[in-house]
Amino acid sequence: MKILKFTSITIGFAVFSILFSGAFIFPDKVYALSAREIMEKVNERDDGDRSIAEMEMILIDKKGKKRVRKIKTYGREKGKDSQSLMFFLSPADVRNTGFLTFDYDESGKDDDQWLYLPALRKTKRIAAGDKSGSFMGSDLNYSDMTSPDLDLYEYTLMKETEVKGQKVWQIKSVPKTTAEAETSGYSKSVVWIRQDNYMLSRAVRWVHKKKRNKYFEAKKIEKIDGIWIATELHVTTKAGKKTLHKTVLIQRNVHFNQDEVNEELFTIRRLEKGL
Repeated sequence: MKILKFTSITIGFAVFSILFSGAFIFPDKVYALSAREIMEKVNERDDGDRSIAEMEMILIDKKGKKRVRKIKTYGREKGKDSQSLMFFLSPADVRNTGFLTFDYDESGKDDDQWLYLPALRKTKRIAAGDKSGSFMGSDLNYSDMTSPDLDLYEYTLMKETEVKGQKVWQIKSVPKTTAEAETSGYSKSVVWIRQDNYMLSRAVRWVHKKKRNKYFEAKKIEKIDGIWIATELHVTTKAGKKTLHKTVLIQRNVHFNQDEVNEELFTIRRLEKGL
């Protein structure tokens, strides 16, 4: 299950990919891996199953004003595919808003996403042309909420270096087509992947056709039930050195192998029912 897989980061990592990813894997022949092989291992990590967690989304504008949103998240593996469901708990203006994602492993198959808006009593399917848009006013795109189709990108291993004392690979990711850049919302990404567990430490993404970048950083990484998780992720949008907006995602009370997380939970009917 790749929950914010939180997190594309076209690389794209889903937000969910960053926040809920990866059991410990010691890499074989570290220096013999190509950039593509490294990214395959990132996608292949054991990132847990039948999960429940609490999430806090903090939105910070350029003046430093904060808005805090509380979220309940669920994740499930279905074969090689992943499913995730989110319900916004507070504040009142977003309460019972729901977001359902089917993240398909098959190359060339578009992921499915649905957003339920309780004020309108309407479920909106997120079309491919809308996936570059902001997810709930955050610095994340809808495309960041699923893992990338590796066949749609060219990967280059730039160098091996260190981030916070951990050995990492620095990899450049570029979409093969303009259509994919438009869909994801990014024209290029550079990511730093830890060599010990294939988790993303940080990333820089160039926003397509806009003079701005997004900076992703996993501030806190913990091992819960044998699964490595980024429990705090910062995503900052900048124009040059000027900060335009920032999103902080914090996860708490993460549990795996929960009996209540079953197939019936990941349906549009359940999405519209809310908590």
